[in-house]
Amino acid sequence: MKIAVAGATGRLGRHVAEVLAERGHVVVPISRATGVDVISGTGLAEALDGVEVVVDAATGPSAEERPATDFFVTAAHNLQEAGVRAGVRAAVVVSIIGIERFTGGYGAAKVAHEQAWRSGPIPVRIVRAAQFHEFVGQLLEWGSRGEVSVVPEMRTQIVAARAVAEVIADVIEADAAGAGGSGTIEVAGPREETLAALATELAARQGSAAAVRAVRDPADRDGEMQATGGLLPGPGALLVGPTFREWLATQ
Repeated sequence: MKIAVAGATGRLGRHVAEVLAERGHVVVPISRATGVDVISGTGLAEALDGVEVVVDAATGPSAEERPATDFFVTAAHNLQEAGVRAGVRAAVVVSIIGIERFTGGYGAAKVAHEQAWRSGPIPVRIVRAAQFHEFVGQLLEWGSRGEVSVVPEMRTQIVAARAVAEVIADVIEADAAGAGGSGTIEVAGPREETLAALATELAARQGSAAAVRAVRDPADRDGEMQATGGLLPGPGALLVGPTFREWLATQ
């Protein structure tokens, strides 16, 4: 199949492109680095020429609710409009487990993203993933306060981006063979963890002497939800490896 991957240079998109290519598919990378812009529409018609399936793994430049929502909704509409003209028959959209529980912020923007795709003309499958392994290092860096690193109090079933990419490829191939299902798929790692424990393990591996402290920001309306398991997968989720520790050993 000829498959376009929006966000092909991103944290997940690059894995999706690699997995699909390894399985023999023709991959069309969509990103500004390849001269295609999902917001302005530049190069989109040419990129989607002959494409059968679109994977939307694109992420915007902001985590704030309004600009993130504008990015996701605009990108979805542009991909659908150009996709219909090109004869695209299906789409897979990457989202996040638990976003329906958010009261605002980036989670609310992803809800709008899903809605924009579901209301469009191209049949779509939503793949909701848990937080990626790289997320731990990002939060550890952001929370560095000298001898202490502060991270949000969070329960998570963290997952490898490569493993999520393999599930996305499976979904595309199953749907093409007529053996796919419908609705939303959740993908998470093999076991529940706390963000603080993961950050502590990463800090130790990096040789950092900083103590990791989990905090719940009283100003964050979604802090309690994250701390009490609102981001954990449901009972029907696909659980895929490796664990965070196994992944760290390969880095």
